[in-house]
Amino acid sequence: MHFARLSLLHFRNHREAELELGPRVNCFTGPNGTGKTNLLDAVHYLSLCKSYFSSEDRMHILHGEDFFLVKGTVEVADGEHQLACSVRQGQRKVFSRDRKEYERLADHVGRYPVVMITPYDGQLVLEGGEVRRRFLDGLIAQFDRAYLEALMRYNRALGHRNTLLKQWQRHGGWQPGVLEPWDEQLILHGEAVHAARKAFVGELSPLLEAHYAGISSGPERVALAYESELEGQSLRELLAAAMERDRATGHTTTGVHRDDLEFTIDGQPLKRYGSQGQQKTYLIALKLAQFDLTAGRCGVPPVLLLDDIFDKIDPGRMRHLLRLLAGGRFGQVLITDTDATRLHAALDGLDLDARWFHLELGRPITHETKQRTVAR
Repeated sequence: MHFARLSLLHFRNHREAELELGPRVNCFTGPNGTGKTNLLDAVHYLSLCKSYFSSEDRMHILHGEDFFLVKGTVEVADGEHQLACSVRQGQRKVFSRDRKEYERLADHVGRYPVVMITPYDGQLVLEGGEVRRRFLDGLIAQFDRAYLEALMRYNRALGHRNTLLKQWQRHGGWQPGVLEPWDEQLILHGEAVHAARKAFVGELSPLLEAHYAGISSGPERVALAYESELEGQSLRELLAAAMERDRATGHTTTGVHRDDLEFTIDGQPLKRYGSQGQQKTYLIALKLAQFDLTAGRCGVPPVLLLDDIFDKIDPGRMRHLLRLLAGGRFGQVLITDTDATRLHAALDGLDLDARWFHLELGRPITHETKQRTVAR
């Protein structure tokens, strides 16, 4: 599977762009602010119907315009498919495959998987649990539609329950019996979400550990753990015990919407005890583990999006990553870097072909007409 063509209209800082992508490695170079990352995010949109960086679609419309359109041609075993995503101010997002609009965006998620590695992944270590839950949910949803459905139904019931709790907190009229239908929905779907997350992290953790050991030259050991209030108690018991607290706070204080992932190094929290280099290596190892698991579940290698990851990574760890790139385990790869010379040097000598694009502010994207074939 690979994206063969990419078309952008009024997307972020790209007024208009048309690209013919290669099936293996595609390199995008140019100064900061020229829109390299936005090209990768356009592919993410076509895969998962949303940006990697922001949940507000309107934020991706070029300033001064009232819509954006991202289109792509993806080649898979059964032929070509045309994908299109459009967002207009004040209207709902429209997504189509082969010119047929989806009634539910969830029906598209997982058809064309991607894995993105970017400096913004540092938020997974530094920010709160919501960021890590969103990462975990997005990852599982790419290949488990039953999970996505359960998560959506859980969140819908949670929203209704919280609305009632907030109304009663503000205006009185406490009626716990009215919560029962929503509690039953939370229990049914929340326990399904918990089971899927627990099983998935159990598969992801050893892959993370193996990748970290391969990338790192140090003796440290890392681990990944799933933290949930449902460990040892049922959600029914938790909701009953939290009823008075929920009434006082005006929202649901227990459930899988409070789950978290714990990142550790040598048994200590990565956020506090890991160096910047160790944190970055951990995140790259986590994304490579995601790649392996997604490829195994989906049956095809996801498109790998590498956004400026060679900056501030030591040469030894970069060489390991590049050896993986040349080892044939990845399918299509899109890489951005501000330094074209560095990227050329890094890829030189690897057993792969690369297509090169260069971006400059206010100028059309240029493509090297002579494809760079590295030495074999």
